[in-house]
Amino acid sequence: MQEEYIKINSLKVSKGLSEFVNNELLKNTQIPAENFWLGFEKTLNELAPKNKELIKIRKNLQDKIDEWHTKNKGREINLDEYKKFLIEIGYLKKEGPDFKIETENVDEEITGIAGPQLVVPIMNARYALNAANARWMSLYDSLYGTDVIEQSEDSVSGRYDPLRGEMVIKYARNFLDDNFPLKGLSWQKITGFAVKEGKLKALKGADIFNLVDDNKFIGHRGESDNPIAIILKNNNLHIEILKDSRAFAAQQDHAGISDIILESAVSTICDNEDSVAAVDSQDKVVCYRNWLGLMRGDLKTEFEKEGKLFERKLNPNRSYISKDGKGLKLHGRSLLLIRNVGHLMTNPSILLSDGSEVPEGIMDAFITTAAALHDLQKKNNSRTGSVYIVKPKMHGPDETAFTDLIFTKVEEVLGLKKNTCKIGIMDEERRTSANLKECIRSLKQRVFFINTGFLDRTGDEMHTSMEAGPMIKKGDMKSSKWITAYENNNVDIGLQCGFSGKAQIGKGMWAMPDKMNDMMEQKAGHLEAGANCAWVPSPTAAALHSLHYHRINIFDKHKKLLERNKAKLDDLLTIPTANKPNWSVEDINNEICNSAQTLLGYVVRWVDQGIGCSKVPDINNVGLMEDRATLRISSQHIANWIHHGITTKIQVTNIMKDMAKIVDEQNQDDPKYIKMSDNYENSLAFQTACDLVFKGKDQPSGYTEPLLHLNRLKKKRVN
Repeated sequence: MQEEYIKINSLKVSKGLSEFVNNELLKNTQIPAENFWLGFEKTLNELAPKNKELIKIRKNLQDKIDEWHTKNKGREINLDEYKKFLIEIGYLKKEGPDFKIETENVDEEITGIAGPQLVVPIMNARYALNAANARWMSLYDSLYGTDVIEQSEDSVSGRYDPLRGEMVIKYARNFLDDNFPLKGLSWQKITGFAVKEGKLKALKGADIFNLVDDNKFIGHRGESDNPIAIILKNNNLHIEILKDSRAFAAQQDHAGISDIILESAVSTICDNEDSVAAVDSQDKVVCYRNWLGLMRGDLKTEFEKEGKLFERKLNPNRSYISKDGKGLKLHGRSLLLIRNVGHLMTNPSILLSDGSEVPEGIMDAFITTAAALHDLQKKNNSRTGSVYIVKPKMHGPDETAFTDLIFTKVEEVLGLKKNTCKIGIMDEERRTSANLKECIRSLKQRVFFINTGFLDRTGDEMHTSMEAGPMIKKGDMKSSKWITAYENNNVDIGLQCGFSGKAQIGKGMWAMPDKMNDMMEQKAGHLEAGANCAWVPSPTAAALHSLHYHRINIFDKHKKLLERNKAKLDDLLTIPTANKPNWSVEDINNEICNSAQTLLGYVVRWVDQGIGCSKVPDINNVGLMEDRATLRISSQHIANWIHHGITTKIQVTNIMKDMAKIVDEQNQDDPKYIKMSDNYENSLAFQTACDLVFKGKDQPSGYTEPLLHLNRLKKKRVN
């Protein structure tokens, strides 16, 4: 479908986008459409050339780095010489004096509550609503429905398993004993509870027991002598213990407890970037409309399940009676953040006066912030009057400073107080992680978040150092010197700049949504490493991951981490090349097969169906959450090995064809799926996947978006 444009001043704006902005976005905002378009147009004329210049600088730096590695080929890299070179070309910036961030009016979900963070594709209204409502989740359901509790024949078959139910109750009671202990009694043995004189009283028959720490009792619902819910708080996270003897779960419980509701996804990133396939105005309006609905508080969606029609909408706040006898409320939804796209991509939704496409990041900035005007009036999301934008794929302090400039212009056009827009820095590009302190300095009055992204950062590591030599295997990256320094440096710099208690320091995604037991064993490591938020792929994962934040007080952890030796720049810049690799042909082919299979499994859905993020079965049929970051690392890794003669284009092509057959088999139950192996030459998805590898070396920063967008647009025009 070709875009249909209308003329607005010097801009050509797609009809669908202009109608959305004029009739929906700006409605009830007191901002006339003509004022919006005039201000937007003026900003585009001023900032689009700057945007292009920054992208040009990226390429110039990459060309110089490629030339340096080619010139020094065969020599062991001397880090002092390498750093001197990076400083000379402007890649490394001089680090300025210490400072503390000055961000103001930030909600407590960012400053004071450590907890899980969901990332959800904003293109899917149902998923977005599920994520927003994942602030409160059932512990019982989360345990019973996952492999945290060992499965039996009954639970696998779908029948209720009473033994499994007992194991859930025991697990939940152990959680209460660990985090809300009673004096002289285990939660396993209570027979009831009551509230008296502002304190929780646990009962065992006629005996009464108090909490070890009475301050953890917050309030209740129902009658004080027979409450239907008890509200407790630990490490700033709330839980609700529900009592309903009529409920199915309570029939096995001698205290009549029917569930424990956990405060789970404290914040959620609504994503316009890596997890969506939005390539034109039709797609972008879907994203913008869903975000607008969340900001107005009226987003709804209907869906059918097992023959029944359901409606999903935003949950209300949760009411309770405080220990002082006052009626109070707890916020009912996750604090919503919006991820814009980076500086690279343009979009055909708007054409500038010279015929070029609008920088998509600038368009996102104006429209997502304008949508948030509705929340600034109602304060249903941010109670402090802030708009939270997560900005990805920025390279160094010049680009973070440009982001500050963009949102300064947005605030001027929309009549907002300066620094209303808060910015989250995705520390996922090599030039940003090497200059993180200066990146934060450029946004010190806006920054509310820094987050590491292992996959994008690895993809950029490989592309930046493409000419340095063949890279180590993907699986070995996590134990390489640079990645440890990268993860530690993000925390060290954040703490040094005063983030603790003021902003989020985040860690990346758990990629296996079906492996919750593994997550429970491993993801506590993110808290131990200093993260006061970490990404999870589902509301259930958020509920389970929240248990880690009860066990570990992250703000105490920050104080200890401030005393450790800081990460070294030399380690951060150590390139993960393989020193004289002696891999067998089988080892090499297995590595390529793993990358090719997940690459194809993701691309075929992206190009053919417009699915930007999905659970893709790997070569062992383990479901992995894949997005463009995983695609970037896989394509760059194979491209690097071809470039350095570890494998050949012919060999990779043959592997790609073999893996396409496997991906076709894995998707055989999808009625919308189009097989690749029936006709490799004419399968646009297969050819796109091959281009990502064979043209990977020449892609800007190794990004996959240019080729994905190009071919998705081709597919949409054919359809």
